Amino acid sequence: MNFFFILNGKSLKSVALILIAAFFTAWFLYMENLAQIPVFSTKDGSKAIYRGEKDLALTFNIGWGDEKAEPILDTLKKENVKAATFFLAGSWAERHPDIVSRIVKEGYEIGILGYDYEDYKDLEDAKIAKDISKAQEAFKKLNVKEIKLLRAPTGHFDERTLKIANRYGYTVVHWKIDSKDWQNPGVDKIVKNVNKAEKGDIILLHASDAAKQTAKALPLILADIRQKGLKLVSVSEMIANGEVQSKEIR
Repeated sequence: MNFFFILNGKSLKSVALILIAAFFTAWFLYMENLAQIPVFSTKDGSKAIYRGEKDLALTFNIGWGDEKAEPILDTLKKENVKAATFFLAGSWAERHPDIVSRIVKEGYEIGILGYDYEDYKDLEDAKIAKDISKAQEAFKKLNVKEIKLLRAPTGHFDERTLKIANRYGYTVVHWKIDSKDWQNPGVDKIVKNVNKAEKGDIILLHASDAAKQTAKALPLILADIRQKGLKLVSVSEMIANGEVQSKEIR
């Protein structure tokens, strides 16, 4: 009889360990999936979009430099790409009005990348508002109208950023696919990173001078997109053409 209870106890211990392991595995997978929800939102409805329902959106950040932006524009024109969204820092735009004008004339969408390269999570509310306001004024002087999109300069944001951006009339846009082109990992690696893109994804690329390999990678990226039969749209078109989900952030 004693042998029976010793054996049963060992069995129960094994079962308990299996259940604990299963619980933590399920929790890990749940948290991993949670990070893929297309839109973050606050209780009052402010939101940051990083994925849509259909199509594909190419986005380019430009914060500094004057050498890489035009080769990117040349490639888009050569490849007959009609839709892309450029997030421009206000300070950069002031220094390069001719490039800003070309982006507008060629039909691409412009979003704000703040004014200076500031991490909004490190700033007080008033300083976030000031940075956005300075960028807004810079684009008004350049006669760039009806900007509705904003991206946090470093990509870092929280609920405060969403609420402040919403007060200024902007929707915060993040991304689903990071090309990591700013790391200059090699053309093949950039292409491989972007090749993961699926319907509804927003792709992050750069046209700043720090991203030295993006122009060479872009034709290969576009060839893969065409092969997949995906349509390129601006971020605003993606928002208008599909439903979005939301998750509260704090």
